[in-house]
Amino acid sequence: MKMVVAIIKPFKLDDVREALSEVGMTGITVTEVKGFGRQKGHTELYRGAEYVVDFLPKVKVEIAVIDERVEAVVDAVRKAANTGRIGDGKIFVYNLDQVVRIRTGEVDGDAL
Repeated sequence: MKMVVAIIKPFKLDDVREALSEVGMTGITVTEVKGFGRQKGHTELYRGAEYVVDFLPKVKVEIAVIDERVEAVVDAVRKAANTGRIGDGKIFVYNLDQVVRIRTGEVDGDAL
């Protein structure tokens, strides 16, 4: 099993959710986060004063996946989150040692 974590632009969340639904993923976790990569933030003008925004708003999407579905999930997220501009985000894939469904006690693939 794997944990797929994607950091994406907030306005792409609905597109990513729909793409994941199309490949059969029914459960995701979404968190609002802030960060920066190569773009290193940007400057904004507020009431005539310029200031630097270091941390940009992003969305973190987490999906627990069986090994056979990882490539489909990564591809769906990549295509749906892509704008072709800097700051589109990253996808990370981690090993997932164990999953337990609290309600039933099911484990691993059955718990997903």
